[in-house]
Parts: sequence; structure tokens; C-alpha cells
Amino acid sequence: MTSLFSPITLAGTTIPNRAWVAPMCQYSCDPVAAPGVPNDWHLVHLGSFAVGGAGLVLTEATAVVPEGRITPHDTGLWNDEQGAAWARIVDFVHARGSLVGVQLAHAGRKASTHRPFAPEHGSVPVEEGGWETVGPSELAFPGYAAPRPLDQAGIDAVVAAFADSARRADALGFDVAEVHAAHGYLLHQFLSPLSNTRTDGYGGALEGRMRLVLEVVDAVRAVWPENKPLFVRVSATDWVEGGWDAEQTVALASVLKTRGVDLVDTSTGGNVHADIPVGPSYQVPFAAQVRRESGLPVGAVGLITTPAQAEGIIASGEADAVLLARALLRDPRWVQDAAAELGVELARPPQYDRAW
Repeated sequence: MTSLFSPITLAGTTIPNRAWVAPMCQYSCDPVAAPGVPNDWHLVHLGSFAVGGAGLVLTEATAVVPEGRITPHDTGLWNDEQGAAWARIVDFVHARGSLVGVQLAHAGRKASTHRPFAPEHGSVPVEEGGWETVGPSELAFPGYAAPRPLDQAGIDAVVAAFADSARRADALGFDVAEVHAAHGYLLHQFLSPLSNTRTDGYGGALEGRMRLVLEVVDAVRAVWPENKPLFVRVSATDWVEGGWDAEQTVALASVLKTRGVDLVDTSTGGNVHADIPVGPSYQVPFAAQVRRESGLPVGAVGLITTPAQAEGIIASGEADAVLLARALLRDPRWVQDAAAELGVELARPPQYDRAW
């Protein structure tokens, strides 16, 4: 048994291997006829990774409120129609032997934007189906409309929305809930001094900037079963001097450990434009630091493309799991191929046996 294909148990839930599907936005909902409702595209997209042997399949960033969507084409989990559509996907993934997790998200000042493959760029005007965005401060993400700073009532509503979506996810049979606090979306915006200039209890020193994340985590953990893992995705650095950084991430992770979080899904960037030194495994050292200094299990992500590379990350103790994205878009059977390359006999659908 290799490290990559050994099971891992978190909060009483055993995930069969450590090759997981990272959240990948598809921007493929119908924003008029069925806003936020996953459809056949999402079923085939996520289902293909379960067929391919991934131990855990995470959904794309799934908004907890309509105004929390990155684009009008994003998925959500704030009503029953969306829940019914997600149930079909959850059941399919489970039938293939994989676990499935939902990434709960609010885009904040980076909401109401055009899809990345649309001819237009930037914010979608209200008259074209967009909406007013919110954030910790009036600072806009470069090229986007300025947000409205959240007041206390707005903050309380955000916390309640995360908890409500987590309740729905549990009822639908999701195995894992992940709170999205990375990539420049709302919770990350509150964490970083580059986007949070508040002077109340949600700004200023580190304790204040962490407050909203911790309130969301506490609210989700209160409704999420103890035997189901709770993840938090973080950007370990803004890659800009004076921004959110690895030391603050470790401090946050150390507190999350006391709040019932089971794993920190460690990425970087996204809150401001930055010069990022991209290369193979370029984010893994941040995951390793969080794991080493906080004691929490971590997931590593970012240009992890080969079986040997993924195996080495787990075997060396740098991370407890790897989350794959682009590699799986190119080859949804990457996990099956990796098992074969590493000499592991991985269970596969009998319909595909002849390929081996």
C-alpha cells in the first residue's frame, strides 16, 4: 500500500484514499430558469471523478446566498430546488465508492462578475442580471465594482446562511463540509489587511480580522455532525508585503483546531493582484508549515500533476492529502492511472475492466 492510496479517517469518517478533487467552478448553471441549480453538466463533471477513483470529490464553490455567487452561473445551496439537484449528484458519487463534500462559499466583493470564458470582463451590471456586492470595507477588487461594507446585521445574516446551507448539505448526505476562506472571497477579504480596513470588532488586529471566519466555523460546526469532517480552505499568503501571510495562517489554523475543524485545505493568493512564483508543488511548503506548526491535518494543492509527486508529498509528511484540479480536467481517470503506476490495485467499475 502506498501513502497516496492509504485511507485516512477524519472525525470518524474514513476516506478511501488521499487523491481528492479540488473545488473547480464550472460557471454552468442557468441563471434565469434555474439560478444556483446544478444540472447534467455538474453530474457528469463530478461523477466522472468518482468513476475515476478519487477518494473525495469536492463541489465547486457553492454559494450560501444568491449574492454570494461569483457569477450568475454559479451553484448554490440556499433552497430546496438546489438541494434536490445536488441529491442526485451525491447519490451518484456514493454509488461509485467515493465520498463527496460541499464547499460552502460567499464571494463578497468578487461576486456578480462575468464568467471567465465570457467576452465581457469585470462586474455584471444590475440591469444585466448582476447585483450589489458586499465586503468588509469599501475597497474594490481591481477592475470590479466597489462593495457595500457589511454592517452587523449583514454579518449575522452571512453567518446564519453558512449554517443553513450546512444543515441542507447534511440532510442531502454530503460527507464533508468545507468553509471557503480563500482566494479573495468574503472570508479571506475579512482576514487580509489589504481588503479589511474596518475599525470595529471585525477589523484591525489579527483577532478582529479572524472573527468572522471563526463565527462561521462555529455556526457550521454546531449544525454539522461530529462524525463528519469539517474543512476550511485558506489562502496561506496574499503574496504581497503587508497582506495575509503564512504566520497569520498558522495562527488561524491553531485556533481552528480548537473549534472542531478537521483539516485545513491550503492554497494561496486571490485577494489582490500579485506576482506569484508558480511552479510544480509551489504551494506545498505552505501546507507543510501549517501542518507542522498547528498540528492540524492539511491538504495540499497547486500544480501537483504526477503520481510520484503526489506520493512523495504524502509520504514525506508535507500533507495528509493532495487535491487535484487541472490534472483531473485533462484526465478524469488520473487516480486510476496513478494507482496503476504506483502498483496499487484500485477498485474500478466493472464496465471499464477491459481497459486493464
